[in-house]
Amino acid sequence: MPQATDSIQKFSRIGLITILAVYLLIFVGGVVRASGSGMGCPDWPTCFGKLIPPTEESELPADYHQKYIGYGDTTFNPIKTWTEYLNRLLGVSIGLLILFTFLRAIPFRKTDPIVFNLALATFLLVGFQGWLGSRVVASELKPVLISAHMIVALVIVSLLIYTTSRSRRDWFTSIDISQLPSKWRKVLTFAVVFTLLQVAMGTQIREAVDGITNAHAIAERNIWREHFPIIFYVHRSFSSIILFTNLWLVWKLFRATAPGHLIRRFGIGLAILVIIAILTGVTLDRLGFPAFVQPFHLLLANLIFGCQLFILIGSGYALKAGISEQATPA
Repeated sequence: MPQATDSIQKFSRIGLITILAVYLLIFVGGVVRASGSGMGCPDWPTCFGKLIPPTEESELPADYHQKYIGYGDTTFNPIKTWTEYLNRLLGVSIGLLILFTFLRAIPFRKTDPIVFNLALATFLLVGFQGWLGSRVVASELKPVLISAHMIVALVIVSLLIYTTSRSRRDWFTSIDISQLPSKWRKVLTFAVVFTLLQVAMGTQIREAVDGITNAHAIAERNIWREHFPIIFYVHRSFSSIILFTNLWLVWKLFRATAPGHLIRRFGIGLAILVIIAILTGVTLDRLGFPAFVQPFHLLLANLIFGCQLFILIGSGYALKAGISEQATPA
């Protein structure tokens, strides 16, 4: 039994570290895109043909522009090059973390095969994500591929959250959620779907921005809004539904659970994340889409989804534990 408990703790620890690292990568990916650094390394997996990119243009061959014809704007910019390069290094590091997560899942083959199988699926999906990243570079940042790359990252973090939560189901057995309204989990499920729809609309707006800058050569961020499709206004208005739905969920959770419980803490965190995300959205809308705000807005949207998913999973285990206790004869 102690050995089994030790295996669970080690798996959940590396799982949590990996989840945080994936969120960091999502943020850095947002920085890469907002700063226009996506083609800072015009080739893949090397960067200007080197394992470690240069810091000055003089370190490149005189004909490097001709060598990379067809790779987009190949003008060397050390800041953009190293931003993209560090993004790639972080991606490799997360690949190693997910490998370690899979190795830590091996003891679950007999005790909980689902944990092992999902850890294996996550590891294989990261390999696909690496390949997809190479296609993004080869396509010169084709918007559809960038969105697909983002969606796969969301799937990876979802699998990690579910797998890590499942490995520590004992965390949730002591949580009494019997005082929650019967419709609470149904509303929470709708809230998760609403968040996914909001993220999907956000990716459509980002693709529209790419179309504006590429087709119309409009670099001034403060006039992008004049060319946005109708989905931008739907996305903006839909945030009010996101806000009130999540605040209702958190308020009910706060009143129905005792202080200190993990799910309650995540509920409070969810409310804070939603409010900050809306404030960053207002900042983007009213201040001409400042580049430094975009990565935070993207990260917050992903954190909201992850927080909702964790609460949904945890409340499900807590509910099952409560039902089991009621069914057990006195």
